[in-house]
Amino acid sequence: MEKEKRIVAGFDVGGAHLKVTRAENGRIVAASTVATPLWQGLDKLAAGFRETEPIYRGAELNAFTMTGELSDIFPSREAGVAGLLHQIAARFPADSLIYAGPESFVSIDAAANLAMNVASANWHATATLAARLAGDGLLVDMGSTTTDIIPLEAGSLANEGYSDAERLLTGELVYTGFTRTFLFGIASSAPVRGKLTPLMNEYFASIADVHRILGVLDEADDRHPSADGKGKTVAGSIARLARMVGRDAGDLLPGEWRHVAAWFSERQLRTVHDAAFRVAGKLAPDAPIVGAGIGRWQIRRLAERMERRFIDFAGLIPADEAVRGEASSAAPASAVALLAAG
Repeated sequence: MEKEKRIVAGFDVGGAHLKVTRAENGRIVAASTVATPLWQGLDKLAAGFRETEPIYRGAELNAFTMTGELSDIFPSREAGVAGLLHQIAARFPADSLIYAGPESFVSIDAAANLAMNVASANWHATATLAARLAGDGLLVDMGSTTTDIIPLEAGSLANEGYSDAERLLTGELVYTGFTRTFLFGIASSAPVRGKLTPLMNEYFASIADVHRILGVLDEADDRHPSADGKGKTVAGSIARLARMVGRDAGDLLPGEWRHVAAWFSERQLRTVHDAAFRVAGKLAPDAPIVGAGIGRWQIRRLAERMERRFIDFAGLIPADEAVRGEASSAAPASAVALLAAG
């Protein structure tokens, strides 16, 4: 008789996305990311759980991490953790596990008394798994909204900060991502036909538009409406980018708009590079960069600039070939599933 499979589901409950993975016998076999804009209400999370139910159906164990407590639907992080724990407890078995950073996994009841360890601990889960698999390196996980930069030494984390506030100060957290970042959060001006043009300080376009114009965006990774609610096409993205510099799309040639788009992507990379340069100072020169998240295209470029070998988290983790990319995009959910599986 075939041995019964050990099935563990991993969840990363974010403020913008719910990420869910399924591990069977210590291997990721399914992964999914769905949009759950919590700022619009907790019903969005409920809908996300319903949509991803096929991934976690029949799981023997459910493991959770979160960042959704930061959503402005909650008055504080502590209240957000409590609110999300309530949502989890109402839908999942009592023996479900919550990731609490240095405390590892705890029960739902215990997590309520460890709110500051539970809050935004998803980076810690990803880094812990990466350290076990890679040993030494610099984990760079660029998601839709943020980038985590964590030094790994001898199979352990070598981070200086833990809370968001601490990690912002150390460079271990950079608030820029591959799709949701507003362009005026990256630069205050852009070159247009050789003249540095101040930007319109409005949400006319996002970095997803930039990466769409450059042809490096997987449309499956852009799960939220565009700034104007219109089409997610290259033409639509050029129109939105044009508004940022007080122009219409027809004012420049397509190649010129691509040049403007490249500027914004470059500015984002420089911001991440500055932080990574600081964080990597303690690592050996031959320590690789481990890239995770939907922004691995940027992280590959970062590795080239830092003259470090690039290791894709997608290829590092045990996973079925067909789901490696999605499992890396949902890295914290993959991490808690694999860590909880032992």
